[in-house]
Amino acid sequence: MKDFIEASAEFKFADPEAAARGEFVGYASVFGNIDLGGDIVERGAFSSTLQKRGAGDVAMLWGHDVRQPPIGKWLELREDDRGLMAKGQLILDVAKARDVHALMKEGALKGLSIGYRVAEGGAEFERNGRVRRIKAVDLFEISVVTMPMNTRAQVQRVKGEGPTIRDAEEALREAGFSRSEAKAILAHGFKAMPQRDADEAGQSQELKRLLATLTSR
Repeated sequence: MKDFIEASAEFKFADPEAAARGEFVGYASVFGNIDLGGDIVERGAFSSTLQKRGAGDVAMLWGHDVRQPPIGKWLELREDDRGLMAKGQLILDVAKARDVHALMKEGALKGLSIGYRVAEGGAEFERNGRVRRIKAVDLFEISVVTMPMNTRAQVQRVKGEGPTIRDAEEALREAGFSRSEAKAILAHGFKAMPQRDADEAGQSQELKRLLATLTSR
C-alpha cells in the first residue's frame, strides 16, 4: 500500500535564469513533528531509499495522479538535520507545469506530498495507535499538491526571487532566538540584543550577512 505525507510549501525565486528553467528548492518532508494524519517522520527515514533510488528515479507528479505524465524532475534529494531537502525543475514545455509554476510564483500553491511505502519494520505505533512513528520508507514520488498536511515543511526557494524577512526570522529562530528577539534583531539589528546574549548565541558572519541583505530589501 502506498502512503502519502504532505508538506506546506513557500515558493520563492533566486535568479532569473533559474526561474526561467522552473527550478525550486525546499523540503518535501520535515522530521520530528506530527502531521495532520498522525505521522511523525524520524531522521534517517530516507537514507536507505536514497541509496537505492537516485533523485532522477523519483517522479515529480501533480496531485499523485499517475495517470498523467510527470510535470518535472527532481535534480537532488538529500537528508539534512531538518528533513528531506528537494531540488526540482518543472518542465515548462508541459502545460500543467506552466500552470504550477505560475501559481508557485504568486504564492497560491503551497504544498508538497511524498508518495512512499513503509519499509518492513519501518514504523511503530504509540499513543494507543493514534500516532505512527516512521523510521524507514521506500520513496517513489513527490507531488505538488494544493492542500498540505505537514505545516512545518517548507520549500525554501523557487529560483528567481531573493530571500525574505520571514526567511531571516526563521533562520534566527533556528539559531536559538525567541520570536520576539528575532523580530527585534530584524527591526534594529544585533544592537537590539544585549552583547553577551549575541556572543553566546554564536551568530556566524554568514548569518549576519544574510540578515543585512534581507533587511536592506
